[in-house]
Amino acid sequence: MKIMIVEDDPTIRELIAEALGKWGFKTCLAEDFGQVLAAFVREAPHLVLMDINLPSFDGFYWCGRIREVSKVPILFLSSRDTPMDMVMSMNMGGDDFVQKPFHMDVLVAKIQALLRRTYTYLDAQPSVIEHDGIVLDLKDGTVVRGDSRAELTKTEFAILSLLMRNKGAIVSRTKIMRALWEDESFVDENTLTVNIGRLRRKLAELGREDFIATRKGQGYVVP
Repeated sequence: MKIMIVEDDPTIRELIAEALGKWGFKTCLAEDFGQVLAAFVREAPHLVLMDINLPSFDGFYWCGRIREVSKVPILFLSSRDTPMDMVMSMNMGGDDFVQKPFHMDVLVAKIQALLRRTYTYLDAQPSVIEHDGIVLDLKDGTVVRGDSRAELTKTEFAILSLLMRNKGAIVSRTKIMRALWEDESFVDENTLTVNIGRLRRKLAELGREDFIATRKGQGYVVP
């Protein structure tokens, strides 16, 4: 299981990563605190440890952004202990709150409890997403239909993964761009169009040119 650590204190960050490593967890560290959502989408962690006091935007902001694209458990870490902070943590979509300073064993126990509640079997996580004959391999980033397989770029994989996880629901262009590039105002609209086009061509080569449908003025959907 992979844990994403969003903590700007390098000492605390390294101590947590070292402790989690000893318990068999993989860890990834947020290094650019203005691009936390982009790092989350890229790393696809099973749980996020989120400090409240962060540069650029606070943990409440990033929790809200993550909740736009994922239900992954989020555990807040903070030296702030007011009831309002705890209430805000839950209202913004957090799953638990740990006050600093904390004992590492307590933190690990809370992480394990959250993972047990979120994932039925810790050692049997799904490695693919399947829908209507199309299989997306989450381990190697390929898409498969029958005996045919197509390699995807990271961007194509992220788009298809988001659409398949939300199958049956329209996903707006804005939501896709936010998930991919953090802030759509810095991205040319054509960039998404080009990537959708490439992804569709690869699906067409697998015999499923109709797998991603456009809803004019709304976005895209995997029916």
